[in-house]
Amino acid sequence: MCGIVGYIGHRDAQSIILKGLQRLEYRGYDSAGIALFDGKNINITKTKGKVSDLDNKINNLKFRGSQIGIGHTRWATHGIPNDVNSHPHCSNSGEIVLIHNGIIENYAAIKTELINRGYSFKSETDTEVLVNLIEDIQKSGNYMLGKAVQIALNQVVGAYAIAVFDTKKPNEIIVAKLGSPLAIGVGKDEFFIASDASPFIEYTNNAVYLEDEEMAIIRLHKEARYRKIKSDTLFDPYIQKLKLNIEQIEKGGYDHFMLKEIFEQPKAIVDTYRGRLSVNQGLIKMAGVEDYIEKFLSAEKITVVACGTSWHAGLVGEYIFETLARIPVEVEYASEFRYRDPIITKKDIVIAISQSGETADTLAAIKLAKKHGAFVFGICNVVGSSISRETDAGAYTHAGPEIGVASTKAFTTQITLLTIIALRLAKAKGTISQTNYKKYLVELENIPSKIEKVLEANPGVEKIAKIYKDASNFLYLGRGFNFPVALEGALKLKEISYIHAEGYPAAEMKHGPIALIDENMPIVVIATKYGHYEKIVSNIQEIKSRKGKVICIVTEGDTQVKEIADHVIEVPLSSELLSPLLTTIPMQLLSYYIAVLLDKNVDQPRNLAKSVTVE
Repeated sequence: MCGIVGYIGHRDAQSIILKGLQRLEYRGYDSAGIALFDGKNINITKTKGKVSDLDNKINNLKFRGSQIGIGHTRWATHGIPNDVNSHPHCSNSGEIVLIHNGIIENYAAIKTELINRGYSFKSETDTEVLVNLIEDIQKSGNYMLGKAVQIALNQVVGAYAIAVFDTKKPNEIIVAKLGSPLAIGVGKDEFFIASDASPFIEYTNNAVYLEDEEMAIIRLHKEARYRKIKSDTLFDPYIQKLKLNIEQIEKGGYDHFMLKEIFEQPKAIVDTYRGRLSVNQGLIKMAGVEDYIEKFLSAEKITVVACGTSWHAGLVGEYIFETLARIPVEVEYASEFRYRDPIITKKDIVIAISQSGETADTLAAIKLAKKHGAFVFGICNVVGSSISRETDAGAYTHAGPEIGVASTKAFTTQITLLTIIALRLAKAKGTISQTNYKKYLVELENIPSKIEKVLEANPGVEKIAKIYKDASNFLYLGRGFNFPVALEGALKLKEISYIHAEGYPAAEMKHGPIALIDENMPIVVIATKYGHYEKIVSNIQEIKSRKGKVICIVTEGDTQVKEIADHVIEVPLSSELLSPLLTTIPMQLLSYYIAVLLDKNVDQPRNLAKSVTVE
């Protein structure tokens, strides 16, 4: 889950790499480092802390004039966050330097063998083992760097995206990928290396996304060479034209990326259904579904695999698919699914959901599903990501870059896409009336304007946050379509404020959680006016009789809940099926303001990273 950046060309490498690391800091931020080659020496600076700490440290050293360099921002796996464990790592000779995103699973055995050969190690990392393995291979066989890297990678087990520099070959950088993302920006007489395209988007919109077990030798003033790691065959890569722009990855006047992304949700939802939904024509059309419509219609079961927020979106999708299309749905944690022996057949469809498209557990689940012969449909946000390439078909959410570690617009756009697919299948199967079908199309088109109305209530949510910011625990309750929203609300609070929170189906409160309720326990209840409304009112009364503090999300104009709740946040009326797109917004805002009031790092919460590319 680390971020890697590299540059070779005619510009100042230091400024490009530092700026790139700042844009990739959502991938890891417990330490950072940079290696710059000035034509004679390799200068390495690294530090525990954030990229800003690295920036201060390197500016004091006054390195300038380097046109080749590599940099890294870390999310620790092997070894605690400190200066020594930070990347880049050097070989024993000091000649080879390497940065790495991923995990080398068999590093311990390799390390033991290298120690027996006289190598010593300064850090606790698996990466230092890899760089010394490359050096050992290079010296023992008198290999060029590229060949030594290739041989080494055929000996390791795990995942990696690496960039390697050798002072003996000062005009090239070797990069390689397996299981972790790696993009190469192709400019005029220059190349950029990064975990995603954000570090180089202002310099070039031409990018190569390496596939698994591919490597490239990037050379100064020459064409890059691309090679398969296993077969040793050369290939010509596909150069993709990027549509990302620099404004999308800046804060745009907001205090935090998370707040910006909360307020971007109306536009993100429009971008997700644009070109796919036509209310006037009464049509839904998605190429990824249309081309395989018979597979969807004949599916005996749909299994959703996902992690974290995407798993919660999948739970909402389960309710939507079963209600509209009458297809059985199971929702699995990808991290569990991949290690079970799931009952998956050729008649099943597996829907894999991931914002980044790089989630390691979800990728492994996809491979397992394909091994069982299932048709795999991917839903992700990042164009060219691994999941988009591994699946049989799929669709992008078009949410735009999501930089804040705590997902917001990913959740609502994933639900939007799942709703569109379910409506299309329901229409094709005849499990929905034409009247209801058109009603849902109209409602879905109106959701963005309704979210804007919820966002206007922002000051009221901030006031509630001030009252409960010092609570030690929160309970979130919801029913039906909004039970997964309760789970997501609790997750958001945990992620960014570090307050313990749990989400439950409201009816389950009496089966344990009610024991926790007292005057110090805030309970967030989704109490919108749908089929379970009277049951929810009863749940609220049970909480109040035990002195619990109740924050309710209610339908606009509600009077009954207002009389008994301590606080209410209104959302516009919508159908129950689409209500999660509205009810999740106040929860995102509540989590955000509590975290800000507690002076937490909202965009970079401790111990978390945006893209979980390791187990």
